[in-house]
Amino acid sequence: MRRQMGKQVLLGFGLVFMAMCCLPPMALSADCDDPKALTFSIVPAMETMQDLGLYDPVIKHLKQVTGKDINFYMPTSRVSVIEAMMNKFVDIAVHGPYSYVIANEKDKNIEVFATYSKAPGIIAEEGPGYKAVLITKKGSKFTNLESLKGTTLALVDPASTSGTLIPRISFTKVIKMPLEKYFKKTVFSGGHDLSTMAVLDGKVDAAFVATHRFDEVINRGMVKKDQFNFLWYSEFVPGDPFCYRLSLCPDLRKKIEDAFLNLHTVPGADKFLANVKAVKMVKMTSEDYDIIRELKKAEDELKAKKN
Repeated sequence: MRRQMGKQVLLGFGLVFMAMCCLPPMALSADCDDPKALTFSIVPAMETMQDLGLYDPVIKHLKQVTGKDINFYMPTSRVSVIEAMMNKFVDIAVHGPYSYVIANEKDKNIEVFATYSKAPGIIAEEGPGYKAVLITKKGSKFTNLESLKGTTLALVDPASTSGTLIPRISFTKVIKMPLEKYFKKTVFSGGHDLSTMAVLDGKVDAAFVATHRFDEVINRGMVKKDQFNFLWYSEFVPGDPFCYRLSLCPDLRKKIEDAFLNLHTVPGADKFLANVKAVKMVKMTSEDYDIIRELKKAEDELKAKKN
């Protein structure tokens, strides 16, 4: 009886082993996601809201390369994009550099794989990034940093790299004091274009904006370069990161990467790239955003001291 039971146990193990050997590799790995459809999202910014039709060739190409249906999700804020990825509602998303670092700290499953390589602009430099610039209105008395003491400053939003983080960390090293002590009042405008227009309209005395975002306002015919003074430029900042969920299966992630890195060869995608003043997409890694992490760490330390 014992010998018969032993044979049955061995037979059972054998059948299980044979079944496992016959399964395809993906079936053996239950620790990656292979959804029937992928959801792609973008941070709400000026160029993303102008013409969503520009994303049509991008989505079509992504569908062809991945073999997946693609859903497009327009969020209400940068934070909502982060939450959507953390909850696995969004699979691929474009973040801001700062909001990506926040997202990656909260959930290591959110990882960068590419960014835009920008064409040279009006004040923006060529390459996979940009700078923060401090602007004032031409013809005003605000022609140097000293003249800005006790004035009103516009920041973009709390999660903006060039519009908030860099001013609070890098610029304060120049003025050797917190923004709130140097300026009489600081406000959040909600957008780089809104900050630019607030300066032009005299609603604020100065503002920090991204160089490429400022170029976009000019290209839309809203302002002219000679209407502004440019009082300070930051160090180079890596561009908006395209991210995916690391929990997606490796072969699917590779297809997503290929789709975006080859986007400049896709018919119709040139309009999408031109809209963001880019020539192509280039590969990026998490380490490329360490400069943002250093800035964020410094800001967190400042907040801790205040508390």
